[in-house]
Amino acid sequence: MRAVVLVGGEGTRLRPLTETIPKPLIPLVDRPFLHHVLDHLARHGVHEVLLSSSYLESAFGAFLSDRRGDPAITWITEASPLGTGGAIANAAQHLEETFLVLNGDILTDLDLSGLVAQHRRNAAVATITLTPVADARPYGLVTVDEAGRVGEFREKPPEPVPGEINAGTYVLEPEAIRDVPSNRPVSIEREVFPSLISSGAPVFGVVSAAYWMDLGTPQKYLQATFDALEGRVGGLSYAAPHVDPTARVSVRAHLGRWVVVGPEARIGEGAVVEDSVILRGGQVGPEAKIRQSIVGPAASVGGGASLDGAILAEGAIVLAGVRSLGARVGAGQTLEA
Repeated sequence: MRAVVLVGGEGTRLRPLTETIPKPLIPLVDRPFLHHVLDHLARHGVHEVLLSSSYLESAFGAFLSDRRGDPAITWITEASPLGTGGAIANAAQHLEETFLVLNGDILTDLDLSGLVAQHRRNAAVATITLTPVADARPYGLVTVDEAGRVGEFREKPPEPVPGEINAGTYVLEPEAIRDVPSNRPVSIEREVFPSLISSGAPVFGVVSAAYWMDLGTPQKYLQATFDALEGRVGGLSYAAPHVDPTARVSVRAHLGRWVVVGPEARIGEGAVVEDSVILRGGQVGPEAKIRQSIVGPAASVGGGASLDGAILAEGAIVLAGVRSLGARVGAGQTLEA
């Protein structure tokens, strides 16, 4: 079994963090998130994964060099963004059998083996994983009949409505994508699937109760981190808080339970860190207070500063004594009082 993992998104909702880090390479607890996706695939017998991106492509080089073991990775360069459908079609030129597709920004412990088996029992051309949500406004709804066959993709509702949404994991036959252009942007959600459904092709939905989180916003990225620390995601097990062995945390600092302190990070005397992630080389000065925030690689927070809901990009600086709610500080920029 082979898989396509979509990693080409620009991560606009996670800016400024994604100014220098592709979204799939942002660490989730102890390693880049994409490692978790690939490890999950390996546990279900996937031996090769195709990746492609035109956004910050060079940043994937170190990741590809460091990756070891299953699944093997084949990199396919995108000269320009192709969208979800175009990227799959571009990769599918190398595929002649049933394959999986995963979004590279979704954390899930979905039973992929069971999903493929259901796809084959249905003799489906495409199988879409669905997950129930209380509010479908950010996603749009997918309707299925009693046999599980997909009837339609509905637009995002204007009011809070519960229902099943596209969970971003698919099983496809090569013919599902055969006529899709691979040289221009195409959306699999808005173009490919609706076209297959209207043609009468067997497109099925499988509703899953597995853990599922779209890491596309700072709040959801933090929640996924907290869920991993609490053991709510199958296949992941961590102590909480998680402190990398190379990090240095003052014995007089306070770390809440839902905290990650990454490699070579530093937490000063009297600092308080709650519900936050400090990435590689991040520094929190003495008596600083950090809550519900992401401190990017090599970013620094001066002594006595107080941040709530902040996102600091790589190398960002918060001067001593600054107090801020919801700050967004770009790569290499400085937040002053």
